[in-house]
Amino acid sequence: MFFHKKEPIHVVDIGEANPRFAQLLLEQFGGATGELSAALQYWVQSFHVENAGIKDMLQDIAIEEFSHLEMVGKLIEAHTKNVDQTEAYKSTLFAVRGIGPHFLDSQGNAWTANYLNEGGDVVRDLRANIAAEAGARQTYEELIKLSPDEGTKQTLVHLLTREISHTQMFMKALDSLGKLTDPFFGNVQPDETVELYYNLSSNGNGHDERGPWNSEPTFKYVANPLEKHS
Repeated sequence: MFFHKKEPIHVVDIGEANPRFAQLLLEQFGGATGELSAALQYWVQSFHVENAGIKDMLQDIAIEEFSHLEMVGKLIEAHTKNVDQTEAYKSTLFAVRGIGPHFLDSQGNAWTANYLNEGGDVVRDLRANIAAEAGARQTYEELIKLSPDEGTKQTLVHLLTREISHTQMFMKALDSLGKLTDPFFGNVQPDETVELYYNLSSNGNGHDERGPWNSEPTFKYVANPLEKHS
Protein backbone atom coordinates (compact mmCIF):
# COMPACT_ATOMS: atom_id res chain seq x y z
CA MET A 1 0.00 0.00 0.00
CA PHE A 2 1.19 3.50 -0.83
CA PHE A 3 -0.10 6.55 1.00
CA HIS A 4 0.59 10.00 -0.43
CA LYS A 5 0.62 13.04 1.80
CA LYS A 6 0.40 16.27 -0.16
CA GLU A 7 2.93 18.17 1.95
CA PRO A 8 6.45 17.61 0.54
CA ILE A 9 9.15 16.23 2.82
CA HIS A 10 10.97 19.57 2.40
CA VAL A 11 9.34 22.94 1.66
CA VAL A 12 9.72 23.95 -2.00
CA ASP A 13 9.73 27.72 -2.40
CA ILE A 14 11.30 29.69 -5.24
CA GLY A 15 11.87 33.38 -5.89
CA GLU A 16 11.54 34.34 -9.54
CA ALA A 17 10.55 31.75 -12.14
CA ASN A 18 13.36 30.73 -14.47
CA PRO A 19 12.25 28.33 -17.24
CA ARG A 20 15.79 27.86 -18.57
CA PHE A 21 16.86 26.57 -15.17
CA ALA A 22 13.74 24.39 -15.11
CA GLN A 23 15.04 22.67 -18.24
CA LEU A 24 18.27 21.86 -16.40
CA LEU A 25 16.20 20.46 -13.51
CA LEU A 26 14.66 17.94 -15.89
CA GLU A 27 17.95 16.05 -15.55
CA GLN A 28 16.86 15.04 -12.04
CA PHE A 29 13.29 14.24 -13.06
CA GLY A 30 13.64 12.20 -16.24
CA GLY A 31 17.41 11.81 -16.55
CA ALA A 32 19.81 8.94 -15.92
CA THR A 33 20.84 10.26 -12.48
CA GLY A 34 17.34 11.43 -11.60
CA GLU A 35 14.99 10.59 -8.79
CA LEU A 36 12.67 8.35 -10.84
CA SER A 37 15.62 6.19 -11.80
CA ALA A 38 16.74 5.88 -8.17
CA ALA A 39 13.25 5.20 -6.81
CA LEU A 40 12.51 2.42 -9.30
CA GLN A 41 16.00 0.91 -9.03
CA TYR A 42 15.86 0.56 -5.24
CA TRP A 43 12.24 -0.60 -5.23
CA VAL A 44 12.85 -3.39 -7.73
CA GLN A 45 16.06 -4.41 -5.95
CA SER A 46 14.11 -4.89 -2.72
CA PHE A 47 12.34 -7.90 -4.24
CA HIS A 48 15.68 -9.64 -4.79
CA VAL A 49 16.75 -9.39 -1.14
CA GLU A 50 16.15 -12.05 1.51
CA ASN A 51 17.70 -10.04 4.36
CA ALA A 52 14.65 -8.43 5.99
CA GLY A 53 16.52 -5.39 7.27
CA ILE A 54 18.15 -4.54 3.94
CA LYS A 55 14.86 -5.14 2.10
CA ASP A 56 13.17 -2.65 4.44
CA MET A 57 15.96 -0.12 3.96
CA LEU A 58 15.72 -0.34 0.17
CA GLN A 59 11.97 0.18 0.27
CA ASP A 60 12.23 3.12 2.68
CA ILE A 61 14.85 4.83 0.52
CA ALA A 62 12.86 4.09 -2.65
CA ILE A 63 9.81 5.83 -1.21
CA GLU A 64 11.94 8.79 -0.12
CA GLU A 65 13.27 9.01 -3.68
CA PHE A 66 9.68 9.21 -4.93
CA SER A 67 9.20 12.14 -2.55
CA HIS A 68 12.32 13.72 -4.03
CA LEU A 69 10.85 13.24 -7.51
CA GLU A 70 7.82 15.17 -6.28
CA MET A 71 10.04 17.98 -4.98
CA VAL A 72 11.93 18.26 -8.27
CA GLY A 73 8.60 18.22 -10.10
CA LYS A 74 7.30 21.04 -7.92
CA LEU A 75 10.45 23.06 -8.63
CA ILE A 76 10.02 22.57 -12.38
CA GLU A 77 6.33 23.48 -12.15
CA ALA A 78 7.11 26.66 -10.20
CA HIS A 79 9.87 27.71 -12.60
CA THR A 80 7.63 27.29 -15.67
CA LYS A 81 4.31 28.58 -14.36
CA ASN A 82 2.91 31.84 -15.82
CA VAL A 83 5.99 32.51 -17.96
CA ASP A 84 4.81 30.92 -21.21
CA GLN A 85 4.84 34.28 -23.03
CA THR A 86 8.48 35.03 -22.23
CA GLU A 87 11.36 34.54 -24.61
CA ALA A 88 13.14 32.45 -21.98
CA TYR A 89 10.21 30.02 -21.92
CA LYS A 90 10.00 29.87 -25.72
CA SER A 91 13.67 28.85 -25.88
CA THR A 92 13.11 25.71 -23.78
CA LEU A 93 11.61 22.25 -24.21
CA PHE A 94 8.51 23.45 -22.35
CA ALA A 95 7.48 25.59 -25.34
CA VAL A 96 6.43 22.37 -27.06
CA ARG A 97 5.72 20.04 -24.12
CA GLY A 98 3.95 22.52 -21.81
CA ILE A 99 4.63 23.62 -18.24
CA GLY A 100 5.71 21.36 -15.42
CA PRO A 101 7.89 18.25 -15.39
CA HIS A 102 8.15 15.68 -18.16
CA PHE A 103 9.98 12.38 -18.33
CA LEU A 104 12.82 13.92 -20.30
CA ASP A 105 16.36 14.85 -19.39
CA SER A 106 17.72 18.37 -19.83
CA GLN A 107 18.54 17.66 -23.49
CA GLY A 108 15.10 16.30 -24.33
CA ASN A 109 15.92 12.60 -24.24
CA ALA A 110 13.05 10.43 -22.98
CA TRP A 111 13.46 8.49 -19.74
CA THR A 112 14.26 4.81 -20.26
CA ALA A 113 14.42 1.75 -18.04
CA ASN A 114 17.94 1.25 -19.41
CA TYR A 115 18.98 3.75 -16.74
CA LEU A 116 18.21 1.18 -14.02
CA ASN A 117 21.06 -0.90 -12.65
CA GLU A 118 19.70 -3.89 -10.74
CA GLY A 119 20.42 -7.59 -10.54
CA GLY A 120 19.91 -10.63 -8.37
CA ASP A 121 22.70 -10.15 -5.82
CA VAL A 122 22.40 -7.81 -2.85
CA VAL A 123 26.13 -6.96 -2.79
CA ARG A 124 26.13 -6.12 -6.47
CA ASP A 125 22.99 -4.00 -6.06
CA LEU A 126 24.24 -2.06 -3.05
CA ARG A 127 27.47 -1.22 -4.88
CA ALA A 128 25.45 -0.07 -7.90
CA ASN A 129 23.42 2.12 -5.56
CA ILE A 130 26.49 3.83 -4.16
CA ALA A 131 27.47 4.72 -7.72
CA ALA A 132 23.93 5.95 -8.45
CA GLU A 133 23.96 8.23 -5.42
CA ALA A 134 27.35 9.60 -6.45
CA GLY A 135 25.99 10.46 -9.89
CA ALA A 136 22.95 12.20 -8.43
CA ARG A 137 25.07 14.11 -5.92
CA GLN A 138 27.34 15.39 -8.69
CA THR A 139 24.35 16.55 -10.77
CA TYR A 140 22.84 18.37 -7.78
CA GLU A 141 26.17 20.04 -7.05
CA GLU A 142 26.29 21.45 -10.59
CA LEU A 143 22.65 22.56 -10.38
CA ILE A 144 23.34 24.33 -7.08
CA LYS A 145 26.13 26.31 -8.74
CA LEU A 146 23.60 27.51 -11.35
CA SER A 147 20.69 27.97 -8.95
CA PRO A 148 18.84 31.24 -9.73
CA ASP A 149 17.52 31.96 -6.22
CA GLU A 150 18.00 31.03 -2.58
CA GLY A 151 14.77 29.05 -2.22
CA THR A 152 15.66 26.79 -5.13
CA LYS A 153 19.18 26.40 -3.77
CA GLN A 154 17.93 25.34 -0.33
CA THR A 155 15.79 22.59 -1.85
CA LEU A 156 18.68 21.37 -4.00
CA VAL A 157 21.06 21.35 -1.01
CA HIS A 158 18.54 19.23 0.89
CA LEU A 159 18.34 16.78 -2.02
CA LEU A 160 22.13 16.60 -2.30
CA THR A 161 22.38 16.02 1.45
CA ARG A 162 20.02 13.06 1.28
CA GLU A 163 22.10 11.49 -1.49
CA ILE A 164 25.03 11.51 0.94
CA SER A 165 22.82 10.00 3.67
CA HIS A 166 21.69 7.21 1.37
CA THR A 167 25.27 6.49 0.37
CA GLN A 168 26.15 6.03 4.04
CA MET A 169 23.18 3.71 4.50
CA PHE A 170 24.23 1.53 1.57
CA MET A 171 27.81 1.43 2.86
CA LYS A 172 26.62 0.40 6.33
CA ALA A 173 24.47 -2.33 4.78
CA LEU A 174 27.46 -3.64 2.85
CA ASP A 175 29.55 -3.51 6.01
CA SER A 176 26.92 -5.52 7.88
CA LEU A 177 27.38 -8.24 5.25
CA GLY A 178 31.17 -8.05 5.56
CA LYS A 179 31.36 -6.81 1.96
CA LEU A 180 32.18 -3.12 2.24
CA THR A 181 35.80 -3.65 1.21
CA ASP A 182 35.69 -7.29 0.09
CA PRO A 183 35.49 -7.57 -3.73
CA PHE A 184 34.48 -11.25 -3.67
CA PHE A 185 30.85 -12.28 -3.84
CA GLY A 186 28.92 -14.98 -5.63
CA ASN A 187 29.70 -18.67 -5.92
CA VAL A 188 32.42 -18.90 -8.58
CA GLN A 189 35.94 -18.85 -7.20
CA PRO A 190 38.40 -16.63 -9.10
CA ASP A 191 41.46 -18.10 -10.81
CA GLU A 192 45.11 -17.47 -9.85
CA THR A 193 45.30 -14.15 -11.73
CA VAL A 194 43.12 -12.47 -9.11
CA GLU A 195 46.25 -11.22 -7.31
CA LEU A 196 48.04 -9.88 -10.39
CA TYR A 197 48.31 -6.23 -11.43
CA TYR A 198 49.31 -5.81 -15.08
CA ASN A 199 51.31 -2.69 -15.93
CA LEU A 200 49.63 -1.90 -19.25
CA SER A 201 50.22 1.85 -19.53
CA SER A 202 53.28 4.07 -19.67
CA ASN A 203 53.86 7.80 -19.46
CA GLY A 204 56.96 7.57 -21.63
CA ASN A 205 59.59 8.44 -19.04
CA GLY A 206 60.10 4.94 -17.69
CA HIS A 207 58.50 5.80 -14.36
CA ASP A 208 55.44 3.75 -13.45
CA GLU A 209 53.03 4.92 -10.80
CA ARG A 210 52.73 2.69 -7.75
CA GLY A 211 50.28 2.64 -4.89
CA PRO A 212 48.19 0.31 -2.74
CA TRP A 213 46.13 -0.56 -5.83
CA ASN A 214 49.12 -2.38 -7.38
CA SER A 215 51.36 -3.33 -4.46
CA GLU A 216 51.90 -6.08 -1.90
CA PRO A 217 50.34 -7.65 0.06
CA THR A 218 47.18 -7.56 -2.06
CA PHE A 219 48.75 -7.53 -5.53
CA LYS A 220 51.78 -8.87 -7.35
CA TYR A 221 53.02 -6.22 -9.76
CA VAL A 222 53.71 -7.48 -13.29
CA ALA A 223 55.96 -4.77 -14.69
CA ASN A 224 56.17 -6.23 -18.20
CA PRO A 225 53.15 -8.43 -18.98
CA LEU A 226 54.47 -9.37 -22.45
CA GLU A 227 57.73 -10.64 -21.01
CA LYS A 228 55.95 -12.42 -18.16
CA HIS A 229 53.64 -14.38 -20.44
CA SER A 230 55.71 -14.72 -23.66
